[in-house]
Amino acid sequence: MFRISKMTDYGTLMLAELARAPHTPTSASDLATRTGIGAATVSKLLKSLARADLVTSHRGSQGGYCLARPAQDISAVSIIDAIEGPVALTACASDDAQCDLEAVCGVGSAWQQISASIRDGLDAISLDDMRRNHKLPQTIPLRPMFGARKSLSRQPAMQRDQ
Repeated sequence: MFRISKMTDYGTLMLAELARAPHTPTSASDLATRTGIGAATVSKLLKSLARADLVTSHRGSQGGYCLARPAQDISAVSIIDAIEGPVALTACASDDAQCDLEAVCGVGSAWQQISASIRDGLDAISLDDMRRNHKLPQTIPLRPMFGARKSLSRQPAMQRDQ
């Protein structure tokens, strides 16, 4: 099963909370209180989000953290990349690919295309979409693989097969 980490889930929750008042600085302690996430975890995540230019920090008595850009310009993939690193299903699909089996592998190209399609799908979903519970597309377009254009249905496999 593919699953994002709890830290990414927490980071997304924090960004959604900051998006409620995007131009009003929120302290790390206030963010911890509002989200129910531990203060140490909030601080650690804010550092990662700031390094990825998703939040900015403001010093002083009225300081805190704000979104670095509008929620509609922050994609799900940018959040995952900031906290977990680049989305890649296999070692050969990452930017620093080093696989001992590359010379004999017949499926590496397919995994790279699948990973790219997943990245594209995550890139099409914004923080604003997630926080407002916008209806997401029922299909996610896949990059052409071996000449055919396909889409992945969001219906469970059992429903698709009936």
